[in-house]
Amino acid sequence: MIKSLYIRVVVTFLVSVIAGTFIAFFLSTWIFEEQLNDNAHINIRNFGQDVIQIYQTLPLSEADTFINKMKQLDLYYIRMFEPSGQLLTFGKHRDHQPLPVTGEQIQQVMEGKVLELTPNGLGTVLLGLPIQTASGTRAMFLETLSPPAAATVIQWGTIFALSSLAAGSLIILIASVFLVRPIKTLTRATKRIAAGDFNVKLNIKQTTELGTLARSFEEMMQDLQQLEQMRREFVANVSHEVQSPLTSISGYAQALKNVDLPEQDRGRYLDIIISEAQRLSKMSDSLLKLTMLESQSHQLQLATRDLDEQIRRVIVALQPQWSARDIHFELDLQKVQVLADHDQLNQVWTNILGNAIKFSNNQGTIHVRMERELRYVTVHISDQGIGIPLEDQKRIFERFFKADRSHSRKYDGSGMGLAIVKQIVSLHQGGVRVESKPHQGTTFIITLPIHPPTAE
Repeated sequence: MIKSLYIRVVVTFLVSVIAGTFIAFFLSTWIFEEQLNDNAHINIRNFGQDVIQIYQTLPLSEADTFINKMKQLDLYYIRMFEPSGQLLTFGKHRDHQPLPVTGEQIQQVMEGKVLELTPNGLGTVLLGLPIQTASGTRAMFLETLSPPAAATVIQWGTIFALSSLAAGSLIILIASVFLVRPIKTLTRATKRIAAGDFNVKLNIKQTTELGTLARSFEEMMQDLQQLEQMRREFVANVSHEVQSPLTSISGYAQALKNVDLPEQDRGRYLDIIISEAQRLSKMSDSLLKLTMLESQSHQLQLATRDLDEQIRRVIVALQPQWSARDIHFELDLQKVQVLADHDQLNQVWTNILGNAIKFSNNQGTIHVRMERELRYVTVHISDQGIGIPLEDQKRIFERFFKADRSHSRKYDGSGMGLAIVKQIVSLHQGGVRVESKPHQGTTFIITLPIHPPTAE
């Protein structure tokens, strides 16, 4: 089996050229066969009439001598049958095999009938003519030694086929180099990408299918580069987030080995270890939940329930957090029923309202407003807290991203809450965005379809 694309292209072209040339030759010969035969019939018929005219003009012996010296005998072979059965031949070529003539055909010609036959197909004519001589009626049979029209066609076809094959082979050998070169470039680029090198320049400017393939390959390469960058950031973030509680747990566990440690400090160290362990557990749960949401096999458990009532229940569940800081809620909720996975949406409201409480000032106010349209419902959750810098607003939905690292110790969190919110809302084919100004507060705007298209 031929594995080289270059050889396969060349062989395919050669086979196509040869087959096409022979098909074209035989097809054109078949189309023009009748015309070539007509030309051959006309030529031999005219020559036969000239021979008859000679015998009508000259005495028999002189006519035989004259015919025997005619230049046209290079192209024609003449046989004359006497009434006595004697055979006279004129112009027989040594390599020529005469066409067979039957006694019946001879008798028909002697009786005055003209025979015009094409026994061997293209350009081959056998013409039988009666000639009146002093010795009686002769049966003359003329045939072509080499059909000029057919010979020309065959010669032309042969030269055409060989020239076409030679020229086509040369052209395809050159063209195949340019055809295969982009594929070889793509192959080398694929090997470099497989080795982890994404800084590959293809420089393929073609506008054909190969050019389209090259541009698609470059887009894929950019996507892979972004995925690799995200993977590295993810590993770095996980390592960083995990390392901090592990360091605390390890340090305080070593301190607990001190037998002279006061009981009060011992209890405080144990509380820190438990707190850091719970932090690791929450981070692990968040990672597992986000991975489950991003998997294609995850299916939403859809049900129709009151969305306004669900938001109220989440606010009540978070009461210990906001009441301890004397934070107030202002609600403007319409009664709206939404077909959704309400267990997942409960996580959305918990995460966003929890962030609003966490980053609000004491005695602040959180506004929750709902707007219903024909097919969508939009929920606005606004706080009056520290706000988010403009340069960070595009990244807050990335996992492990924290808008203000200086507050990471003051405000506990893994940085995955909003990534989970984004994924859940996307699964419902909705959208979430943020509007914020530093030190003036933040507003999250969540839009959900009342009936997700996936449910239909």
